[in-house]
Amino acid sequence: MTPGLEIDAGRLKQEIGPGRDSMAAAMDRLIPAVDNLAAAGAMGLLPMVDSMAASQTAYQGSLARFEAALSRVDGFQSLSAQAQDAAISGIESAIPADFAAVLQLVYIAYYSHPEVAARIGWRSGPLQPLGFELPPFDEASLQIVRRRKPFWRQP
Repeated sequence: MTPGLEIDAGRLKQEIGPGRDSMAAAMDRLIPAVDNLAAAGAMGLLPMVDSMAASQTAYQGSLARFEAALSRVDGFQSLSAQAQDAAISGIESAIPADFAAVLQLVYIAYYSHPEVAARIGWRSGPLQPLGFELPPFDEASLQIVRRRKPFWRQP
């Protein structure tokens, strides 16, 4: 697994808390389970979505508005899948830009997850040594720089 994406189910329940169940359920509808790969909410990606939103002001507002709209749907997580989809479609119609931003956050979190990346054949980690071939470094390319006087202050 990629560092920082390890999922601890006990910690996750505490981080999501009872008030965030609807958001996790909505994430499950935005990206449902496929074969043995869990849905986005069930993968425990809400803390990652929150973290990404917290780092970008535009996303913070969009996530807050999306969740506020979602909170107006009584018992969202208990609704049938079809009713949840209808509620999400209603939110998309009401606040399309915010919906698009939240969808983008969920997609980024989902496709960054190591299990998903492995499933679709994305290689993670550094580009080298499996990336492009680089020619051996030529020390001669530093000769001009080495002859220059330092441009920084010496103590």
